[in-house]
Amino acid sequence: MGKIDKAVRLVVAMIFVILNLTHVTSGIFGFALLIFAIIFAITSYISFCPLYLPFGINTLEKPKE
Repeated sequence: MGKIDKAVRLVVAMIFVILNLTHVTSGIFGFALLIFAIIFAITSYISFCPLYLPFGINTLEKPKE
């Protein structure tokens, strides 16, 4: 997982948490956003997304030669 991918995931996770804390979202939708925020934060921290494997996605920057 590349640096940009990690940063985007963390920003989206923070937005989801802020939306929930400010009561913009509530109920099951707010709970779902919190779950996604946790998943985004964890996958960003461990630099691995299991959904990328079956689709062959790689966001890691290639080393310059």
